[in-house]
Amino acid sequence: MIRAAKWIGIIVGTIIVLCIAAVILVPMLVDLNNYKPVVEKKVSEATGRPFSLVGDIKLSLFPWAGISLSDLHLGNPAGYKERDFVSVKSFEIRVKVLPLIRKRMEVERFVLVGPMIYLHKDSKGRGNWEGLGKPEETRKELKKPSAGEAEKAPSELPLAALAVGEFSVRDGSLVMVDDSSGSRRELSGIAVELRDVSLDRPINLSLSAKMDGKPLSLEGSLGPIGKIPGMGTVAVDLALKALGELNASVKGKVVDPALARKFDLAINVSRFSPRKIMDSLGRKFPASTSDPEALKRVSLDMHVSGDTASLIIKDGVMELDDSKINFSASLAEFERPKAKFEISLDRIDLDRYMPPASEEKSDQKGTSGSKAEKGKTDYSSMRRPVIEGSLKVGELKIKGARAENILLTVDARDGLFQVKPLKMNLYRGDLMIKAQYDVRSDLPLIAADITAERIQARPLLNDLAKKDFIEGTAKASVEVRSRGEDPAVIKQNLNGRGELVFADGAIVGIDLAGMLRNVKATFGLEKKSGEKPRTDFSELKVPFTIENGIAQTESTSIASPLLRVTARGKADLVKETLDFRVEPKLVGTLKGQGDTSERSGLMVPVLVTGTFSSPSFAPDLEGLLKEGLDKGLNDPSKLKEQLKDMIPQKGPEKPPEDMKLNLPFKR
Repeated sequence: MIRAAKWIGIIVGTIIVLCIAAVILVPMLVDLNNYKPVVEKKVSEATGRPFSLVGDIKLSLFPWAGISLSDLHLGNPAGYKERDFVSVKSFEIRVKVLPLIRKRMEVERFVLVGPMIYLHKDSKGRGNWEGLGKPEETRKELKKPSAGEAEKAPSELPLAALAVGEFSVRDGSLVMVDDSSGSRRELSGIAVELRDVSLDRPINLSLSAKMDGKPLSLEGSLGPIGKIPGMGTVAVDLALKALGELNASVKGKVVDPALARKFDLAINVSRFSPRKIMDSLGRKFPASTSDPEALKRVSLDMHVSGDTASLIIKDGVMELDDSKINFSASLAEFERPKAKFEISLDRIDLDRYMPPASEEKSDQKGTSGSKAEKGKTDYSSMRRPVIEGSLKVGELKIKGARAENILLTVDARDGLFQVKPLKMNLYRGDLMIKAQYDVRSDLPLIAADITAERIQARPLLNDLAKKDFIEGTAKASVEVRSRGEDPAVIKQNLNGRGELVFADGAIVGIDLAGMLRNVKATFGLEKKSGEKPRTDFSELKVPFTIENGIAQTESTSIASPLLRVTARGKADLVKETLDFRVEPKLVGTLKGQGDTSERSGLMVPVLVTGTFSSPSFAPDLEGLLKEGLDKGLNDPSKLKEQLKDMIPQKGPEKPPEDMKLNLPFKR
């Protein structure tokens, strides 16, 4: 028995010695470099790209199982300037052998040195990463899971423990080139280090690099990852620093990332200057703003949670220069999105963020008169979302005009987008707009109902249009409808009706009383004093209708202590032309307004023609003579005597520059 045990021990010992000898001697006796052509061929076949392994292959099996490679190159497709798509200076991994028997993986080192990735998109938009792998005809189709097949949960790792001594990537680089835009971006000096790598403790992460020569770093921790990768709760705590200006952090957790993919994260971006970031990169700021100081202060703080079917943003706070925005939002059912949002903005001056006036004029000049051929628009994607939301703004400035206490409520479903309503306080008055954009049919329907009360007209027009031609308290009621996509078509199909009423005001720049007593003074043929002419009124009422892009009024009227004025005519909104006749009538006499003569009943009609941008005003003397004869003025000499001083004897001259539209009158 003792002798048998002795022989068994000798045999086992011999086997162990032979195994150890084999482990030690195999790497010494077998030259793996002889197999490099085989390795290169297999990698080339798998990727569809040329692959070369220039350096030596080194192998060790005891006490560490390890392999090291150097000078690896995976090539670019034909037609690209750079030879390599990916290259690596050296790679080494060493794993302790004996702990593997107890299902414990102890990695002494995992080191990747000098990896370089070169991403290049050519002028035709083709990327050098496209088509990576075997040609399509030689690939085997991956088996797709059946509709009823449930997604399988990841299985537990066949490891009892994991420990990594050194895990690092050193001196990496990423180059991105786009020939179509002429841009080139480079991340250099990429270094990644993982510390305390295990299954049951958080893994510390450190990443650093330079973006176009400017520092970039990411620090923090992830995990623990657990024994079943992709299952359980993974804590996240990361901090990003970039370009000496940007500081951001992400804290929270990811639950079951392999299946449920739930996440709950707090995101914070400290105050930074987008302009300084672009300056540090030596690049032009992408947005041109009227105010060069705009977009110099931005910060963000929000809580984001969700899963594969929903996204929720709450407690959002954004700082944009002098504005503060509070917001929350949710999105569900991504195939047929259901979105809700609430946004509250304290104040904003949008004029600061508009392009400079010179660029706006250049853009308008470049696009005017050109009609691009467009195919039929597909609105099916706009019929899917369901949107509910509200926007509140304390103070708003746009195009020089100011508004307060703005409330915008939006509802959209099945292709019907509704504003119900938009309310605001505007120049001591109130404005309310109900509007809709309907794409349930192939041709969009646009509709709006506008109601205004107690708005001070003069400061509004001064701020909005830099014009000073009417004052008074305005109210309005307007309903308009149209169909179409192109602005010109929308104007051509515009229909509606409405009424504008101005109370206790004046028309600035026109003296209707002067029209009655002296055509010369009215139409710029007499020298005027420095005082701007005006026509006071107790009420100016403009009822109108719009039919197929033509606005028409039959009973516009002005009421004042001495005058009653009516107007009728039309404005073509498509051609932007005017055709109106204004008829002023005396209530009694013009005494008290610089005229000592009785002119009761005499009127000088005014014709308003031309275009929106260049209107013309002229006395309708022919109409006056005809109407005078019709009313029984049978003595032509008497009528001629009354009109003697009213008939102009020389050509027109320009009115003051600040008069309505700043354009010359035409006779």
